[in-house]
This record gives sequence, C-alpha cells and structure tokens, in this order.
Amino acid sequence: MKKKLIIVAGVAAVCLAGFFLFSSKPEAKPVTETATVKRIDMSKEVTATGTVEPIVNVEVGTQVSGIISKIYVDYNSVVKKGDILAELDRVTLQSELTSQRATMQAAKVEFEYQQKSYNRSKELHDKRMISDSEYDQAYYNYEKARNSYEKSKSDMVKSETNLGYATIFSPIDGVVLSRAVDEGQTVAASFSTPTLFTIANDLTKMQVIADVDEADIGQVEDGQRVLFTVDAFPDDMFEGEVTQIRLEATTTSNVVTYEVVINAPNPDLKLKPGLTANVTIKTLERNGVLAVPSKALTYKAENNGKDKKVWVTKNGQLPEQKVVTTGFDDRINVEITSGLSDGETVIVSETFPASKGGAKAGGEQSPFMQGPPGSKKK
Repeated sequence: MKKKLIIVAGVAAVCLAGFFLFSSKPEAKPVTETATVKRIDMSKEVTATGTVEPIVNVEVGTQVSGIISKIYVDYNSVVKKGDILAELDRVTLQSELTSQRATMQAAKVEFEYQQKSYNRSKELHDKRMISDSEYDQAYYNYEKARNSYEKSKSDMVKSETNLGYATIFSPIDGVVLSRAVDEGQTVAASFSTPTLFTIANDLTKMQVIADVDEADIGQVEDGQRVLFTVDAFPDDMFEGEVTQIRLEATTTSNVVTYEVVINAPNPDLKLKPGLTANVTIKTLERNGVLAVPSKALTYKAENNGKDKKVWVTKNGQLPEQKVVTTGFDDRINVEITSGLSDGETVIVSETFPASKGGAKAGGEQSPFMQGPPGSKKK
C-alpha cells in the first residue's frame, strides 16, 4: 500500500512539473514597424494613352483633274517650300486655255464693235435723230457684249490658273510621310480635293494627342510635366509638357474622353508619327518635402477633424504621441508641414506573430488539454 502511494505521488509530481513547464512560456512580443521622417519627392499622376503626331501635318492635293505625268518625291523625301512634288499632264489644260483665249478675243471684238455702235446711237439720240427704242437696243447690245467680254476674261484667268495647278509644289519645308499616287494615275477633283502627299513640317518637334478620361481631366492644366513611353523603345523615357486641353469631348462605348495636346521634343528622331504613347501627366509635384508613410496616421488613430497624430519612438523609450499638420497625400506618403522633424522615427504598424501549435501569442495551453484535430503525432 505504501509503495502504491509513492508511485501515485511520483506520477502526480511529474505531471505537475510538465504542466508548469509547458504553461510558463513567455508571452510573444509584438513586432513594431517604424519609418524615418525624411524629405522625399511626391507627385500625383494621371495616366492615359495617346498617339505621336507631327505638330504641323499638311495634306497636299490637286485642284484640277488629270493624269499624273511626273512624280519627283517619294516616302521620307526631304523637301523645301516651293519644291516641285509632281506634275499633271498639261495637254488638256493647255487646250482649254487656248480655247478660252480665242473666246476672249472674239468677245473683245464684239464688245468694241457694240461700244462704237452705242456711242454713235447716243449722239444721234441726243440730237433727237433716232427713237428711244433704237437707243435702248444699242445700249442693250453694248452691255451684253461688255458682260460677255468680262466673263471671257475671267474664264481665261481661270484656265491659266488651272494650268498652273498642273505643277504640284510643296507648301512647307518638311518630310514626305506618304505618297498616294503613281505616275500615269488619273486624279479627279470634281467633288473634293484628292490627297496626293502628306508632309510633316519638322520631325524633331513632335506632339502627343492623349485621350484623358473625364474623371481625370479636371486635374490637368497647361504647363504640367509629362512622362511617356512608346513600345518601340520600352527602355526610353520621353518627356514633354501639356500645351492644350481641347474642349470637344469624344464618347466611345459610353466612355467620355478629352484630347490633351503634349509637346514632345524629338531631337534624335526616335519618335515616329503614329506610335502609341503611354502617358503619365504629373498633375501635382512636391520636391524635397518632409513626409511619413500614410499608415503612420492610422496606427492607434485618434485623429479628428484637422488634428492628426502620430506615435514617435526614440532610443527604446516609450512612444510619444505628437500632433502634426499634413499637406499633400499621394495615398502612399503624407506631407508633414509641422509637428515633426527630419530624422525622427514614427510607428507605422504593430503585429503579433502567431505562436507554434496555432495558439495565440502570449496565450497559455495546458499539456493535458486536447489540441485541434490532426495536431497529435503518432
């Protein structure tokens, strides 16, 4: 009997020692994330897509119909203002001019004859030697001949001008972007002016026409800095500036956008007309401002109204709460205009790591308590 009591007492002692051994684990300490108050560059951005275009883009056409007899330029040809681009066949136009010149000469002869006749009739009418009806007839013939002569002169000038249009000149200095005709091709200018060539003025000065969503257009202003990339040179960052915000809205699939014009210097000629640009417009920029992560204002937040508070820690001392004044917020960092100094450390967040076995940090679990399903090892 005495032996049994000793054995039971021994088992109880072992169990009790195990209980205290497993239950005396130290409470898990929280992991504190901090950040240093420092000066950074902050910005607010609007993104959009656009198309690279020349600033001056001229479509050259012809005002007369005819057959293209000569073409003097091709794609990418560099031209000066006044250079000949192409010529139309002159035979038909020259024939029209010759015909109009003959018509004008005949009208001139008729006009001079009727003018002399009218002058004689006027003298006789003044002397009461012919009737009023005879005078009126002479005046009518004179006016009719005069109008015919004026019209024929106008028609001849038009024929001369059309003959001049047979030679197509470059209206600007630039580069030929496109050529829409070939030699021997007939062009008809009856209803609209056909485009023969497209000339860009100066490819070292380009622009991007970006489509900005209606939700963002209110933030965009003239003079804002712009960064953009193109797929042709994915590693290059191009820079420009907003020069115009066009008021005409465009609606596509119920999405309303506005065109924003961005100048894009192109000294090395990398940018080509028609490239798609991925645009970032810097709508607001702050350089060298004192800032903290936005999360610092939400840690143990006691903020109300305009008063903002953060927790500052220093050399292992207890954290101290400070009231700060904030400025620009880019949703990642917040500008601090007063209340903190450069180099101070603020608390951003605090997390409690999970303990082994699934128990909460700092919690206690008896070795005699049954664990969660699957926790026992065979």
